[in-house]
Formats: sequence, structure tokens, C-alpha cells
Amino acid sequence: MTVICVPPHFARLVFRRLLQPARWRFLLVVWLACVAAFPVAAANPAAIETELAREEQGSAAVYLDGRELFRVKGTAVVPAKRRAQLIADRLQQVAQDSAIPVNRLEIRHDGELTRIYAGTVSIVALGDFDAGGMPRQRIAELLAVDLQKALVEYRQAREPQVLLVNSGYALLITLLAAALLYGVVRLRRGGVERLSQRFIGGQGELKIQSVQLVQSRQLWLAVRALMNLGTTLLMLVIAYLCLSSVLRLYPWTRPLADDLLLLFLHPLQSMGQAVLGAVPDLSFVLVLVLVARYVLRALHLLFEGVETGAVQFDGFDPEWAQPTYKIVRILVVAFTVVVAYPYIPGSDSQAFKGVSLFLGVIFSLGSSSVISNVIAGYTMTYRRAVRLGDRIQVGEVTGFVTEASLLVTRVRSVKNEEIVIPNSQILNGAVTNYSTLAREEGVILHTTVGIGYETPWRQVEAMLLLAADRSQGTEKSPPPYVLQKSLGDFCVVYEINAYCRDANAIARTYTELHRNILDVFNEYGVQIMTPAYEGDPDVAKVVPKDQWFLGPATPPPVA
Repeated sequence: MTVICVPPHFARLVFRRLLQPARWRFLLVVWLACVAAFPVAAANPAAIETELAREEQGSAAVYLDGRELFRVKGTAVVPAKRRAQLIADRLQQVAQDSAIPVNRLEIRHDGELTRIYAGTVSIVALGDFDAGGMPRQRIAELLAVDLQKALVEYRQAREPQVLLVNSGYALLITLLAAALLYGVVRLRRGGVERLSQRFIGGQGELKIQSVQLVQSRQLWLAVRALMNLGTTLLMLVIAYLCLSSVLRLYPWTRPLADDLLLLFLHPLQSMGQAVLGAVPDLSFVLVLVLVARYVLRALHLLFEGVETGAVQFDGFDPEWAQPTYKIVRILVVAFTVVVAYPYIPGSDSQAFKGVSLFLGVIFSLGSSSVISNVIAGYTMTYRRAVRLGDRIQVGEVTGFVTEASLLVTRVRSVKNEEIVIPNSQILNGAVTNYSTLAREEGVILHTTVGIGYETPWRQVEAMLLLAADRSQGTEKSPPPYVLQKSLGDFCVVYEINAYCRDANAIARTYTELHRNILDVFNEYGVQIMTPAYEGDPDVAKVVPKDQWFLGPATPPPVA
């Protein structure tokens, strides 16, 4: 462990120099908070009037070493700023020339002017217009005292001995700030470790009897965020005080130390002024948003009632309620944005317009397919193309609709596969919906068989109708019917048509119908000729009834 020994008188001097600015630093922080809360618009009216009076009189400040010494007025020949700059240049020349004595400045009267000399150099010439009704001699004496003090301080601040001592102060302040920062970091690390053990162990839960309101992990995240915020603010304060104190020790950086806080204060003032200036417009926008919000709530209740059937309109399908509400909501939001746009702070600036144009171009280029799918989704909704649960066929995809959104339609295939189809593809192609008419009249299931010419057509039709009657899932009313599709080269093609009201059972009903057709034709010894026929076999291609349940098939139980 290294121990640094500091002489007692040097330590007392250092702490005296460090403690003296503490008061004005505290006042400066309080002033910063006040200015941040009440920007320049709420400043002292008397100070504003004084500043305006100075501007009206055409006065300008004379600076030396970054500090304002006094103000001068302009004349018809020399403007105030030009005169102040000339005086400041002469003061700078005298201060830098060690051969010119500045322990005492000489006042000379020259007719209508009173001049203040440093050696042979005339620093400033005062006239009656500078006195403002006071005796010119008295004004010159007071000004000479201030100038002498400023010149002496200028030279003393740049003496090698003073700079060396100030460098020692700067080093000590830097070490002290580094030690404080290190202590803050260590303190945060220790606090985080101790608190993490408590909260992770579940001891930080917020409960009322047996009801857990806040979990320990949530409390831990909040406490850790507060610790990080407090540590960051404390480190920033330490760094600011250190930097401000070090910069104030050197004459060249002293103006920067004075303006260091203003670098952060000016943006706060600008933002505060902008917020105060935009309060009427922001109030209008707030009221407009509240009105739009309650209008949307009322519309949502209305369309919810339409969807549930509590509210009915002639010719308006309840399934249109939610899509229509979404369209109306977009229109209300768009109208609100259009009305509120001129009242948004900064909306008339070129930057705001440029960003809006850029976002509009990006949206236009990247959303063409999205917009087409959205339009297709609304078109499908109002055309009642598909509904949830419908069995549809789009191209080579056949399945049941599980979700119909604005962009895509999700279909679950008969093999239990989820297929996502863009709405634009559905709108631009042919869609076969097996469920729409099946709910009311029934969808017609049909299959064909080829039977030889030697079999009477009446017998074939009767067998096909018998097979359809035995099949579960087919409707008795309307009754099934048979069509003779064609008279082929080797057989007659018959088609059995049967109604089915359950679109979800189409595959199962087809299987049942095909099984019964095979059974009925085997019962009556009629051979099915399809898919091809080349010659009459020696034995008819039928399955005897006693062989229907050859192994491993098992006969059904006897009722």
C-alpha cells in the first residue's frame, strides 16, 4: 500500500481553494435546475429590459482574458462593437508587454475626452456620452481601478510560479476525482452483489398475505436500474466538478470552465423554449387524439355488436364486422394524422419534410406486394370467397381454412400440413370451395365405373344406387342419381352422383362409396372393366362372398 505525504500548509491551501468554489457550484446546479424547469421565457423581466436597453443604445462589452470588464457605446464614426474590439486589443497588448507598468494607470484630460494611459499607451478614451450624466472624472477613476486590477491579475495568472502551483492543484484534484470514481465503482459493485444475493434468493418478493404482487426478479431489475442510474449521475457530477476546477486553474481555459455548464444548459433551454412554445399546438393534438380514441372505442363496440348479432343491418353480413371496423379505424387514424400534422412541432421544417418524404418513398417501394395482399384480403372477405373451416382447393393445394388474415390465408391440408397462401394468389386464381354450397344443398360426390355391354344398364344403375344408399355420409334427399358418361370401345362408363353436406368428410365418404361399389358388384357377380379391357377372361374377375374377409381381414361383428 502506497502512502502519499502532503505538507500541512499545502493541504490547508488546497482544501481552501477547493472549498471556496463549492458554494457557487451548488448555486450553479440549483440555477441549472431552475433554468431547465423555467426556460429563458420565465427570466427576470428587469434583466430583460436592461439587456434590451443596452441593445437599443448600441453598447458592446470589452473583454480581457474571457471576462467582461465594462461596456462602451458606439459613435457615429465607430460602432460599439468595433470600439470595444479596439479597446480589448490595446488591453491585450498592454497586458502581454511586461515593459509597460500597470501598477498605476494615468488619467489625462484632453478637452472633451478623458483618456486612461498605461505608460505611453492610451487604453480608452471616454466622452460625455459614456458618462451617462455622471461626472466624467469619477467614471474614469473607477474604470482605471478596474482596468489596473484586471491587468495585474492577467500577468499574475501567467507567472511560472503560479502556473506550477496550479499544476500541483490540478494533479491533486485529478487524483482525488479518480479516487472518488474508483470508490463509487467499488461501492456499486459491492451493493449489486449484496442485493443480488437477497433478491435472487427470493427474499425481495412483494406480497399481501399469500398473494404475490411483484416477483423478486422484477424488483431486482428495478433496483439494479436505479443503482446504475444513480452511479452514472454521481460519476458525471464528479467528472464535471473535476474538469471545471482544473480548467479554472489556467487562464487560457478559464472561459471554457465558465461555459462548460452552459454547453449542456443551452440545449435544455432551447428544448424548454420549444416545448413552451408548442404547448398550444400540443394541447390541440392531445385533445384530437383523445377524441379519436373515444370515437374508435364507440366504433369498436358498434361493430362488435354487429358481429355478435346484437346490432343488425339489412344486407350486412356479421362476418364483415371486423374487416369493416379495421377499414374504418384506418380512415379515422388517417384523418386524425392529417388534421394533426400542421400542429406537430417542427412539421414545417425542411428536415421533417425530408424524413417524411424518405419514409414515404421507402414505404411505397417496399409495400407494393403487401398492399396488393391486403386489398385481396378485403376483396375476398366482402366477396365471401372463403370462411374459417371451409374446404377449398387453390391450384394443387387442397385443405381446410384455419386462418384468413389480410395478408395470407392459412390452409391445413388433408395430410395435416399447414400451407400459407398469399391472398393475391387466391384472388388472381381459381378457388374451389367445397363447403359453401355443402352447408345448404350439399356437394355432389361422383365416381365412375366401366361395365361391359353384356350387363344390363338398369342393373348397373340399381347397383350403383344401392352402393350409394349403403354409404354413410351421403344424403337421401336429394336422392343420388346415375349418369351414363360414354359408350366406350369395350365398356359403358357409368357415373354415380351422391350429395354430401359435410365437406370435412368428403375423403371418408369417397372411401365408403368405393368400398360399397366393390361389395355390391361382387355380390351380383358383375365385373368392373375399368381401367382397361383386352379380352374376355375364362373366369369372371369378381370376388366370391365367402372370400371377402380373407386374412388378415376380419368380418364385422354380428349385430
